[in-house]
Amino acid sequence: MARLVADRISAGLATTTIVENRTGAAGRIGVKAVIAAEPDGAMLLFAPMPVISIYPHSYVKLDYDPFRDLEPVALVATFEVALAVGPQMPAKSLAELVAWAKANPAQASYGSPGAGGLGHFFAVMFATSAGIEPRHVSYRGSAAAMNDLVAGQIPFVVVPSSDCAELHRSGRVRVLATSGAQRSPLLPDVPTFQEAGVPVQGVGWYAVYTPAKTPAGLVDRLNKVINEALAAPDFKERVLGLGLVPKGSTPAELAAIQKADAERWAPAVKASGFTPQQ
Repeated sequence: MARLVADRISAGLATTTIVENRTGAAGRIGVKAVIAAEPDGAMLLFAPMPVISIYPHSYVKLDYDPFRDLEPVALVATFEVALAVGPQMPAKSLAELVAWAKANPAQASYGSPGAGGLGHFFAVMFATSAGIEPRHVSYRGSAAAMNDLVAGQIPFVVVPSSDCAELHRSGRVRVLATSGAQRSPLLPDVPTFQEAGVPVQGVGWYAVYTPAKTPAGLVDRLNKVINEALAAPDFKERVLGLGLVPKGSTPAELAAIQKADAERWAPAVKASGFTPQQ
């Protein structure tokens, strides 16, 4: 996704844009590199939602302030998470799963692609709202969680919709709900959690940022190029092919989204008891 955006920035600004993966510290090294850069538009951050809206709650001593140290440019794309059950699970709906979990508390557990991830925290949000207490099993990625789901080793999982859509369509698993405000374009036959009777909602997203104090004119130019790319039919098609939903926004809209999500996810992070050392 970052490379798709970088290519359009290169074309729109008649410049060369290089994607550099700054790995380490769960993404914080990359964030801090951009924060420390000159605010001249030469270095951008392509950020997933957690490093902006969740890390301030999960890291007791986070060494940056995403709301103060970064300038929002544009929302790029969103994705939902989905709750899927395996073929051995008798529940055919979210309501039936909740009833099963209440009747079988010792067996109620769920998998996610990793502790401290979106799937983990959304599952906590769902469980709290539904009044159940399933045990969390952390996997190293969605593939391992889905393998155990198909094999009947775990009752249900909460993973990105794109990671379970094909298995749902083939009938090897059943997706009972997705986490967006509207139905997922990947799983249009599946209700949202709200439609299924549990009033929770939350999506992941990717967005572009610059260092704080970048001149407004530069931010606006970048915003215009990114939004023009997101409106192009061929770009939309490629984004959807990655399991993401192209969006776009003004800088002010992105600022409001990241603030609202920081407030949305704070209770789930606290209720999970997660700390980065786990």
